[in-house]
Amino acid sequence: MPNIIDRKGMSGLIPEPVTREIIQGAIAESAVLRMARRLPNMTSKTQTLNVLDALPMAYFVDGEMSSESSNNYSAGTGIKKLTDMKWDKKKIHAEEIAVIVPIPEAVLDDADYDIWGEVRPRLTEAFGKVIDAAVLYGTNKPANWPDGIVTQAASKSAEITAGADIFKDIMGEGGVIAKVEESGFIPNGVMGAIQLRAKLRGLVDTNGQPIFKSDMQGATRYALDGMDMYFPVNGAFDPKKSLAIVGDWSQLVYAIRQDITFKIYDSGVVQDPTSGKILYNLMQNDMVALRAVMRLGWEVPNPVSAFNSDIENRFPFAVYKPQGE
Repeated sequence: MPNIIDRKGMSGLIPEPVTREIIQGAIAESAVLRMARRLPNMTSKTQTLNVLDALPMAYFVDGEMSSESSNNYSAGTGIKKLTDMKWDKKKIHAEEIAVIVPIPEAVLDDADYDIWGEVRPRLTEAFGKVIDAAVLYGTNKPANWPDGIVTQAASKSAEITAGADIFKDIMGEGGVIAKVEESGFIPNGVMGAIQLRAKLRGLVDTNGQPIFKSDMQGATRYALDGMDMYFPVNGAFDPKKSLAIVGDWSQLVYAIRQDITFKIYDSGVVQDPTSGKILYNLMQNDMVALRAVMRLGWEVPNPVSAFNSDIENRFPFAVYKPQGE
């Protein structure tokens, strides 16, 4: 039977009067939703993106059309050539994320705190972790969602395996930043594993001075080639699969169909989604349940660029992966 918030689990919250604050860690947000570009809210389950798939071509006009051949286009010179532009369609599919938190009514009555007020931020954090894991790695992703960024980057050979020279791996001519540039995109951000911070602090210049720390008394600002770095702490970023993800984050777009909504139920049953077994009957067990739901979708448009028109070798992200992966 899954865990509920019972009296034992809240033993520290039911008076004895102590502090009025519930001590908990900082609420971690979704790293993906922070760095990606948000589109207008969806008005239906699916939303179509028109993505540029072929560029127009311009030509020099050689000579000019003679008056004698004005009605004979095959004989004239100076004819402006035709060109075309093409658009491909990609779809964003809104999928639902939900969670239910049951709690006995007696526990709520005896607790000298706003329990729901403390639970809600943690549910928001849990949503962010699920979203990030699905978008970055494809973990438990809905069937209609694209493969994770790391998986797509691997299919495009847009990855670098960590070697002995970290600076060369990331900043070098054949490094992970260059992988994004080879696709015709200018990277604008780095999402990195917390473990990468120690590796970066160990980098020194030719004089043996730390590259990322010139003032030992001030805060270290981690940046690569002018791009800010963000180190997620919600538990979704997997250092065994990626040490860093570099890319043009404006090319990762998402749209929300339904923002997080909370609803409290005092009747109904809670079933095991796998077996269908009834776990709780809220009326019989004198319980209430908080349900949180949201719906959103995402996509990488990956439009054609003047620099790289080959869809098979074009991707706006590259992955710096650990050894052994």
